[in-house]
Amino acid sequence: MIKWHEERIIPVNIETIWHLFEIENIQRIMPNVVENKVLEQKEGVVGSTYQQKYKEGKRIETYIVEDLEYENTPERKHNKIGFTLAKAFEIEAEFTLHKIDDGETRFIYKGENRGVNFLGKVLIKLGGEKNNNKVVTDFMDLVEMEALKEANK
Repeated sequence: MIKWHEERIIPVNIETIWHLFEIENIQRIMPNVVENKVLEQKEGVVGSTYQQKYKEGKRIETYIVEDLEYENTPERKHNKIGFTLAKAFEIEAEFTLHKIDDGETRFIYKGENRGVNFLGKVLIKLGGEKNNNKVVTDFMDLVEMEALKEANK
């Protein structure tokens, strides 16, 4: 199993950053998600499901994402999702924003990736933590870059 927990301060308003996590904007911060379709929208968000298609090289993986936790207040935004990828990995990811002031937000990205079968466990060992850390850092960099772009419109 691989776990991650990264934090950074982004010099952008919390609402501007949160806007990037809305379904119609998700490709800005997750460009490999080539399709994101609502399957079931639950009141209060938790339990809502989405079909996502993710492009990795020439392959496209289709999987179902479920909202496991959700909070949207002026001071704190939080969404925890879970999905099974390629019948080999169970992934949970949390995106949390804390308002520091009107122009600064703490962005926390944490999660875990578990191999659910022999292949998944081997691939996690082979991929290693170093590769996962690069994916996490690249994602956080992209969120920050898109937030800054949005703030400067």
